Amino acid sequence: MDGPALDSTHRYEPGEAGWTPLLLLHGTGGDENDLLPLGRMVAPGAPLLSPRGKVLEGGMPRFFSRLAEGVFDEAEVAARADELADFIEAARDRYGLASPVALGFSNGANIAAAILYRRPRVLAGAILIRAMVTLEAAPREPLDGRPVLVLSGASDPLIPAENAGRLADALERAGGRVSHRTLPAGHGLTQGDVATARDFLAAEFPN
Repeated sequence: MDGPALDSTHRYEPGEAGWTPLLLLHGTGGDENDLLPLGRMVAPGAPLLSPRGKVLEGGMPRFFSRLAEGVFDEAEVAARADELADFIEAARDRYGLASPVALGFSNGANIAAAILYRRPRVLAGAILIRAMVTLEAAPREPLDGRPVLVLSGASDPLIPAENAGRLADALERAGGRVSHRTLPAGHGLTQGDVATARDFLAAEFPN
């Protein structure tokens, strides 16, 4: 298939007509294959676009580096978010895709949130599983009603509840239609995340 060159290692799986594409963004140590099963569980007919993070931490792929647990270089987060937004635009041209919904877990959810802060028009919406604030400044562009689901874990040892709440509030103030749910979970994915994400997509992006 002809089209622009894509500079990120990724997987693309075509879907069925009428389904909104999903952009799958793995957590630390994952890769482009990691969330494909999750994508199929929550949206069986959706086209799936799944890039691998370009940053390595102890040999484990991430979408941006960190200075310490929960401590980020905001300039680098912003640059990586813009780089991934450029990849999304190129992939849309390459594969003939509509704007995708980002489905991110942990580090992947954080880079998706950073894209919503900086380049929201490349996304149709987002599901942010175990996300936290990585950019302290307010989102620089309006979200214009894009639906966003933030899924927190009640016993998550890595992300304080108030931090996830601040993220949801910032996205709502920027014009997103934000639903923030706290599930009986830790930091890992659960069946509750799968079911809640599936219901969100069915309601907001019916095929």
